[in-house]
Amino acid sequence: MLKYFTLIVLLGILSTQTYSQQIDSSVYRGDYSIRIDSIVITGNKITNPDVILRELTFSSKDTVNKKIILYNQDRIFSLGIFTRVNLIPVRQDSLNFLYIIVDESWYIYPLPFAQIVDKDWGKISYGFYLFIRNFRGENETLYATAAFGYDPFLNISYNRPYLFRSQNIYFNMQLSYQNSVNKSQFAEQLYGSSFKQKFINGLVSFAKRIGIYNKINVDFGYEYVESPTNIIGITASGQRIDHQFSIAAGYQLDTRDLAQFPSSGYYILTNFSFNGLGYDGINYHILNLDFRDYKKIFNNLIIKWRIASRITFGKIVPYYDYSFFGYGQRIRGYFSQKFEGNDSYLSSLEINYPVLKNMDMSLKFIPLIPKSLLSFRFGIYGELFGDAGAVRQSGQNLSFNDFNPGYGGGLIFLFLPYNILRLEYAFNPYHHSEVIADIGISF
Repeated sequence: MLKYFTLIVLLGILSTQTYSQQIDSSVYRGDYSIRIDSIVITGNKITNPDVILRELTFSSKDTVNKKIILYNQDRIFSLGIFTRVNLIPVRQDSLNFLYIIVDESWYIYPLPFAQIVDKDWGKISYGFYLFIRNFRGENETLYATAAFGYDPFLNISYNRPYLFRSQNIYFNMQLSYQNSVNKSQFAEQLYGSSFKQKFINGLVSFAKRIGIYNKINVDFGYEYVESPTNIIGITASGQRIDHQFSIAAGYQLDTRDLAQFPSSGYYILTNFSFNGLGYDGINYHILNLDFRDYKKIFNNLIIKWRIASRITFGKIVPYYDYSFFGYGQRIRGYFSQKFEGNDSYLSSLEINYPVLKNMDMSLKFIPLIPKSLLSFRFGIYGELFGDAGAVRQSGQNLSFNDFNPGYGGGLIFLFLPYNILRLEYAFNPYHHSEVIADIGISF
């Protein structure tokens, strides 16, 4: 498999295209500081220009430099709806124009799929999904999935970034069904064996964007949980079926340059949810905190770090809503080990360095597939990392010795805006080592 992957990459590099449109004027190169007289957007066949302009940290008549231009170029690419973005300042007829040149990505994906559940290669789910991105040119997303195999599920979601454009109000709706194997070892011990639970979820979210970087949200949800028993802990109500209503509020600060693979900026997330609201005696809360910092230092070396926690409050927190490592969230060095508790705490430090800097690629040699689907930003990065995570039961003390540290390194392959492949080697102080093949950014 690696042989064919390498062949595709090499052929893609050979067919790499660069932007070649000729602009009959003077293009600014090197370091510069200029006042922008006008902004011109080209290449957006369906995308509303306002979707692009809302990501800019400047406007017409402002003064910009090369650093600001490159930062905003990545912010537009972070929308995930373009395969290429170029911001080119040009001098024409004694005026300074900023050309924003984009290539739109393929936006309709009715495809079969196979996925690894909880990042465990022994748990394969398969099915099909319909993914419509940049729906109607407003960066709306419509997503529907039907999965079979391990933990079958159905999911429908719709996201509209501009429900009320003048007020910067976002809207999101999700409906899902899942019949999944219990993840909690505590619940399995109570029940006496492995068992499944049925989950039906509905969620409606509203968010308001404040300025360029800030967002506040409120979520309204309902969850139906059916268990094979009415044991307290396995259920939250003491009945076989839990009916959970919830309200959550959150805040997000995001100054990252490139959301898919940041090299500078901050990301801060806080979210507090009220679960149950007293219905059927269910009443507990969940607090999520996440802080990430990204810095580029000399010679494109990227240093990033993260601290995150998930904390639960309440007399009875059901095991299906405990905090886990070893499923979606993992500690490298303990990638396959399961940890659970009321609360979880994670810290990570990572250093990335480009082996092959990001370049625009087009795999023109593959017939019958749309060009936009075969165009992407490609790069290879080396990485060194350290993770440390711990879980805590309610009422227990947490000490430095409770954290499980893991270390390692690897290679990161970027295929943006579509996905990221990570090949990593990790180990821990107990002389356990592991090879990790994973999809998506670590953080």
